[in-house]
Amino acid sequence: MFSRVETFVRDICNLNQEDELAAAIADVSAELGFRYFALTQHVDIRRSSRSIRLHNYPDGWADWFDERSLGTTDPVHRASNLTSVGFVWSNLPQMISLTAKDIAVLEAARRQGIGDGFTVPAHVPGEAHGSCSFACAPGETFNDEHLALLQLVGAFSFEAARRMRRMRQDNKPVRLTDRQRECVILAARGKSDWEIAKV
Repeated sequence: MFSRVETFVRDICNLNQEDELAAAIADVSAELGFRYFALTQHVDIRRSSRSIRLHNYPDGWADWFDERSLGTTDPVHRASNLTSVGFVWSNLPQMISLTAKDIAVLEAARRQGIGDGFTVPAHVPGEAHGSCSFACAPGETFNDEHLALLQLVGAFSFEAARRMRRMRQDNKPVRLTDRQRECVILAARGKSDWEIAKV
């Protein structure tokens, strides 16, 4: 299976369309034993037109999720903000305190056809947290031996999606004056507005 993932990583470097990337992720996910995938930034998608989201979850799940503005509060998203390596969803209770709302979200996902899964966090400085998740249908199981390979699939998929988003936006980099750059550096070092003004 490693050679299959190696081919996937090489191939997605040459893709330029998000629908092609989504199809490639769906194919490799299925070969690794997962029916669904979701690659997303952890934001309220309705308020952030520039955010990343690709998925093949069951029809209606994304609408239900978005209607409740779960992008930042979803339990899987919250858990992924606490680690830099992939985790299985059955470990969520050991990672975060699950609220009644969290349990209701997980139960709603099962009713929609989303069972257990595995999530690869994506933390890029200066950007909203994100992740690439892989899920089975309820009652299906997956091979734990494939999880290290999914770590690679998730990380490279997220980076490919970021590259495509940058191409789509075609924005020029922000230009800062020397004084603006100095202020940003001081703020990053924890200086208050008053301290920065004094400097």
